[in-house]
Amino acid sequence: MTDAGGYDAQALHGFAHDSIAKGSKSFALASRLFDRVTRERVWLLYAWCRAADDLTDGQDHGGAMVPGHDATATISTIRALTDRAYAGEPTGDPAFDALGLLLTEVDIPRAVIDDIIAGFELDADDWRPRSETDLLRYCYHVAGAVGVAMALVMGIDPRDETTLDRASDLGMSFQLANIARDIAEDAAADRCYLPVEWMVELDIPPGQHMHPAFRPRLAVMAKWLSEMAADYEASARWGARKLGPRSRWAVLAAAGIYGDIVREVRARGDHAWDHRAATSLPAKLGWTLRAGWSVLRRPPQRRISRDGLWTRPRHEEAPA
Repeated sequence: MTDAGGYDAQALHGFAHDSIAKGSKSFALASRLFDRVTRERVWLLYAWCRAADDLTDGQDHGGAMVPGHDATATISTIRALTDRAYAGEPTGDPAFDALGLLLTEVDIPRAVIDDIIAGFELDADDWRPRSETDLLRYCYHVAGAVGVAMALVMGIDPRDETTLDRASDLGMSFQLANIARDIAEDAAADRCYLPVEWMVELDIPPGQHMHPAFRPRLAVMAKWLSEMAADYEASARWGARKLGPRSRWAVLAAAGIYGDIVREVRARGDHAWDHRAATSLPAKLGWTLRAGWSVLRRPPQRRISRDGLWTRPRHEEAPA
């Protein structure tokens, strides 16, 4: 059976549900708080992001990377299949057809999706940040831009740049948490997202940050990442007040659940990478309840400023 744009909506929704269930238990739980239509659209966007990320890294929903994987060549594939999705042409790949189906329902400017693809390209090029600004720019491309796309899926007007900045902040807080949590895993894959300038400041030789002797200094950098993540999370929480109740519930729950990851990393200090930090099921349920109670109350009136936070680039709309 085919629906909008010639896509089999039922099959693609099922594929997207399976993708988020396998790829992220935290996001899968939070997504249940959306209304049905928004939830299915969020799943469609997640499925495209997950597949494109896996194509770049040669993985299947994370996990081990395929030896000899040509990441650069896959970027061309991602761009070509995304072009077809924007043209409304079935691609033969369910993840890219999921994006195509989503685009029949939601206006996501191509520049937003291109910003996400630019993040995959940075990973494909084995890019590493030199400065804190480089780090934040990377966080935008791999997660902040996804936050912008998610906000559009939740009904935010593409012209509401102020709210979209806050949505970007949420994605950036998530990515800062990821970087803090995954320092050891990234090092094992010969990747490092800690700015070179931080390494120099703490006198850590290149490529030696996982040496046991440098764990106390690594814990300092985890503290910096945690503080940055908290600032972007606070900004995003204030911005969530522009969302409908169900979407605000899901976003606030996700913010708390993911925020706990970087808070756990910071609390462990030198032992942060002995085993992977995660949020327990009781803690996730606790954040779900707290977020629900927050939605029922009057939204906070004291504005949380974005002063000092990195701001995403603005794009000119292409002429029709």
